[in-house]
Amino acid sequence: MQMRCTQADHRNQQIIGFCIESTCPNQRPYCHFCLPFHGYHLSKLTSYELLSEWMKERILIIQDIQTNIQECKIALDNVINLFLPYNNFNLSQFPELGLSQVDQIIKDLCQMQNREEKLFKQLKQSIEDQKSIVNEILKKKKYQSNIKQNDNTQIPYCNIDQQIQEQPKNQKQKLNPFTLELIIQNSIRQNEWCGAIAFNKDYSIVVAGSKKDIKVFQQIQGKLNQIQQLSWHKKLVSSLNFMKNTNNFVSGSDDNSIIIWQVIGNNQWKIQQILNGHSDVINCLVLSNNDDCIFSGSIDKTIKCWMKQDQWFCQQTINDHTDEVYSLSLNNQQNKLISCSKDSQIFIIEQQKFDKRWSITQKIKADKYGLRLCFINDDQFTFQPYVQEQMDVYQVDSNTKQYTKTREIAVKCGSSNDWCLFPQQYLKSKCLLVNKNGNNVNLMRKKENGDFIVYQSIEFRSYGIYGQFSDNGEYLITWDNISKEIQIRKFRENQS
Repeated sequence: MQMRCTQADHRNQQIIGFCIESTCPNQRPYCHFCLPFHGYHLSKLTSYELLSEWMKERILIIQDIQTNIQECKIALDNVINLFLPYNNFNLSQFPELGLSQVDQIIKDLCQMQNREEKLFKQLKQSIEDQKSIVNEILKKKKYQSNIKQNDNTQIPYCNIDQQIQEQPKNQKQKLNPFTLELIIQNSIRQNEWCGAIAFNKDYSIVVAGSKKDIKVFQQIQGKLNQIQQLSWHKKLVSSLNFMKNTNNFVSGSDDNSIIIWQVIGNNQWKIQQILNGHSDVINCLVLSNNDDCIFSGSIDKTIKCWMKQDQWFCQQTINDHTDEVYSLSLNNQQNKLISCSKDSQIFIIEQQKFDKRWSITQKIKADKYGLRLCFINDDQFTFQPYVQEQMDVYQVDSNTKQYTKTREIAVKCGSSNDWCLFPQQYLKSKCLLVNKNGNNVNLMRKKENGDFIVYQSIEFRSYGIYGQFSDNGEYLITWDNISKEIQIRKFRENQS
């Protein structure tokens, strides 16, 4: 059903898209005449097709908040149960416990006392903020409901909300065939080696390695325009990751360093901090959803956890791998990290609830070492063994809580060599897994039964391929050492 613009002097023009910029004061559905009012945030304009996915993502965020609150309650209940026996404790019972146990009880209670003021202040403020947002939304919904009762004209926004809430219950997952089409005219010649590419949070900015430099591009509808070049690293840039909530990004390099790049306005970046701690090449980086934690894996066999306070610092180093670390991935809940190494081991590393330290809870010995892995959800991850025509799927056992290999998915490779850059990537909104393997980029979708189907394999003439998919699943950007081009491919789904 077509929607028409009701703005004065807009001539009943057809609605062509929607604005999702949170601070925009103008009407969100827009026509051609509305576009000038959204000129300062063109990257926040979305189409009919993508609006439903965007709304689903927002609802999933709310569900994640609910899950975190439930987990917080469980953790607090555990603390209460731990100290409940001492609620009616009598001092005359101290001799029966012994000095060491009494000492530990007092230490634990002191620790809780030291943290409770800050913890509950933050918690109370967070609750008040959420209540304020919810109350504002409820008032608007009530106002719209009153209008609807007094007017037979239907309000489409209410219907959209209802459809999205009911869709998961009433419809089965529908996976249509798709293709990635190369936009030939938008390819950019780059003779310098490019080992890493990354999109920012709204896909309007792309950063790409250029040997030891970093090129910054503005991205508009699949076309790149270079706006800056950053030069500090002394050797090849091996990893690039944008933060989730800002336009700051992180780079890792063969010079053993990690740099936090801070946006300074007008799409320009400068060095905020340099992290030195690794003694060899940085192979991989992953960032937490809150932008307060960075994990790095290196040829020096270590995984480092960097935390942010006033400055970034190395909070912890995991030394258990016996060879270089190739790939890292964080789960949805941000409390599990997986790693793979040339030592043919996969580590499951979990964050402890109280001291926030990370510890290895499972070591999996793989048949062959792999270069990349990726969490699909909290219970499942995928692992690509080195130049094998198969990808392994691991699933957690509900009883033992241990991960075991449950499936082998046939994938293309086409090479006897490969390198770990170009990490695996899972796009939840499209159930789409991007798995580079040798000369091929395999694009597959996850079915409801947990299996994967390969829909397209893009074959290059070399294993020297590096790139990333935009999180909205619209564009794949790659560089390879044969074409020596930054190439852009657009996702096109075949509607049945």
